[in-house]
Amino acid sequence: MVNIGNRWDEILADEFKKDYYLNLREFLKQEYGRYTVYPPMNDIFNSLRYADYDNIKAVIIGQDPYHEPNQAHGLAFSVKKGCPIPPSLKNIYAELEADLGIPPCPHGELTEWAKQGVLLLNNALTVRRGQANSHRGKGWEYLTDRIIQCVNEKSDPVVYLLWGANAREKTKIINNPRHLILTAAHPSPLSAYNGFFGCRHFSKTNKFLEDNGIEPVDWRLER
Repeated sequence: MVNIGNRWDEILADEFKKDYYLNLREFLKQEYGRYTVYPPMNDIFNSLRYADYDNIKAVIIGQDPYHEPNQAHGLAFSVKKGCPIPPSLKNIYAELEADLGIPPCPHGELTEWAKQGVLLLNNALTVRRGQANSHRGKGWEYLTDRIIQCVNEKSDPVVYLLWGANAREKTKIINNPRHLILTAAHPSPLSAYNGFFGCRHFSKTNKFLEDNGIEPVDWRLER
């Protein structure tokens, strides 16, 4: 069974016993056995592994993992070092520079954000090679919604950065008045100019955290 290695194991223990997850597990066994599936099996829960429940201070929600070789490693919007930076992440870096003056990083790995308590969570945590959204509707959404609900239950304030229509749907399950919800267009080239650029979500996140006595996120990445 799943072993994340931190408090998430305790929090999600009952979830991993539910029928939908057991069915999802059987589906994944077949998918990984017959097809190339991303991310590698050991990386599926990296978003939770790096961002332990008690440390979470911000949540960024994506759709599903990148579906080309050597990209996905379990963190939304992030790719392994050495991969070309995807267009959406390039736009995230551009907004980060406009907002906080941080120059774009030459790589696309966001592990440092996750280790600081930024939960980089996709709606679906796996995908078949070359087939975007191929594992959508297979059960992942039940689990990832439950994860978002668990974060919503935290007493410590958390910032939700919801980019695009799919992410904004999560406002239905985020109702704790302690938290801050920031919404904007998706950073993809198709929509970034419709409200992602200029949203200043990175500085707004840090101001909210500081106002609540929480250490802000250092959005700079090691080069």
